Amino acid sequence: MSALAGKRGLVVGIANEHSIAAGCARAVCAAGAELAATFLNAKAEPYVRAVTDGLACPIVMPCDVREPGQLEAVFARIGRDWGTLDFLLHAVAFAPAEDLHGRVTDCSGEGFGLAMDISCHSFLRMAHLAEPLMPRGGCLMAVTFYGAERVVANYNLMGPVKAALESSVRYVAAELGAKGIRAHAVSPGPIRTRAASGIAHFDTLLEAAARTAPEHQLVTIEDVGALVAFLASDAARHITGTVIPVDGGAHLMA
Repeated sequence: MSALAGKRGLVVGIANEHSIAAGCARAVCAAGAELAATFLNAKAEPYVRAVTDGLACPIVMPCDVREPGQLEAVFARIGRDWGTLDFLLHAVAFAPAEDLHGRVTDCSGEGFGLAMDISCHSFLRMAHLAEPLMPRGGCLMAVTFYGAERVVANYNLMGPVKAALESSVRYVAAELGAKGIRAHAVSPGPIRTRAASGIAHFDTLLEAAARTAPEHQLVTIEDVGALVAFLASDAARHITGTVIPVDGGAHLMA
């Protein structure tokens, strides 16, 4: 495959080889892209390197979006080394356990603010930093979940947060479209990842998804990666502002 030959992208949010971002990183590289990636901290670095080393990523940097200057340093390095950027994937989400496991009604202001900052506003920050690196256009992508548009048991605080992320994607698509910069939210069905393990009773959610989806099976990180690689390609150059499910049709069901 060479749909992304000559393109350079950034993936933020690889946790380990089983994470959604890892599946996406492998897919875009298989399609010919050159990739930059980030790791959260020193503890996470070996797990991320296990993915990026196999992809020959020339830029792998620490990036905790809560730490002042770290995100900016990533984009500054891309600007110095590459000059331009063709696509990025935001696959970052977090909510404090005490707020995530309780009712949305009862969430703390601090927990709500932190979840919004890491899971939503960081996408806007990335879009802002990516814009000057995309003079010929590009593609900005974020990972969401159908708990943004309907109530999913135990998804709790992340529902409103992902709803805000999806709205942010639409506004970014409208604001940057004239520059040829597209924006999408990719919405996978439940996938067994480390991040998802923080959701209470996640096994029940997996079982229900497989049972009720029209295809009666769960999707994989490779399925998500295939969509991300397509959206980053020129074949999708006139598609923007979308929330695209990759869930075997689960979003269709009441």
